[in-house]
Amino acid sequence: TSRPEPGRRGGHQRSSLRKRVEIALFCTPALLLYIGFVIVPMGMAIFYSPFKWNGLEQLDNWVGLDNYRRALSDPVFQGAIWHNGLFIILSLVIQLPIGLGLALLVNRRIRGRALLRTILFAPYVISEVVGAVAWQLLLQPDGPIDSALRSAGLGHFVQLWLADSNIVIYTLFVVITWKYIGFAIILFLAGLQGIPRELQEAAAIDGASAWKVTRHITLPLLGPTIRTWIFLSIIGSLQLFDLVWIMTLGGPAGASTTMVTYIIDRGFIRSQFGYGSAVAVILFIIAFVFALTYQRFVLRRDTEGAMTRMVG
Repeated sequence: TSRPEPGRRGGHQRSSLRKRVEIALFCTPALLLYIGFVIVPMGMAIFYSPFKWNGLEQLDNWVGLDNYRRALSDPVFQGAIWHNGLFIILSLVIQLPIGLGLALLVNRRIRGRALLRTILFAPYVISEVVGAVAWQLLLQPDGPIDSALRSAGLGHFVQLWLADSNIVIYTLFVVITWKYIGFAIILFLAGLQGIPRELQEAAAIDGASAWKVTRHITLPLLGPTIRTWIFLSIIGSLQLFDLVWIMTLGGPAGASTTMVTYIIDRGFIRSQFGYGSAVAVILFIIAFVFALTYQRFVLRRDTEGAMTRMVG
């Protein structure tokens, strides 16, 4: 075998070095932002969590794991965990079929498809603050929604949408669905665009009905996209804050408190920074364990398949 010429070997080394420099230049800003806005705050939360500290006094009142025990035994925080879990369940049971059905609908060649896609996706690009304030005005007592129900002869359905502890969580879920269903639709549409139309046409030629084509071809091939959306939806449900905080502040009487609103209330409103940091660590552990477990048992097959296709 012939050895590579010195000039060619030197050129290869310079090319490799240039690629490494380019990668470093592109990755460094994102890495610095990640360290500054994720790693450092998380490390500070872990550091402050064993202290009883109001943010002003000396950091010398060490309480160890008492903050964690207090949080896990607090009925309000237990309710917050249940509320986040309820949002997860409702998302999987309601948002998933609605988003998938609408994506299948707007993927068809129908009149006004572009306008329909825009209408469905528009709420997602609206600011959470704007959306929350708008819905708060719509749902206020004797507001537009109550008036519309009475005008339609459905006055017996009128409720204190944001003040009744029995229905406030479901009212918020309707608003959350309105806000984020567009993301699910766009994600599913992207997955549908990647399915070869020839497979569906071949199945239709063989006599398969539209339902059978969807069930046996479209949905299985859309599986990786659906599993990705489920992951993002669960993580998003664990981190719910802005819509809930603006519309209800976690009320009434904690009926809509989530883990993040609980952190803000205890940590910043009540100046219990050590305790709030402990709750933040608990939330991080829950999300981190779920992410690792989901990656290990659900997404691993999809990512390995993607890597295999890239190598091939």
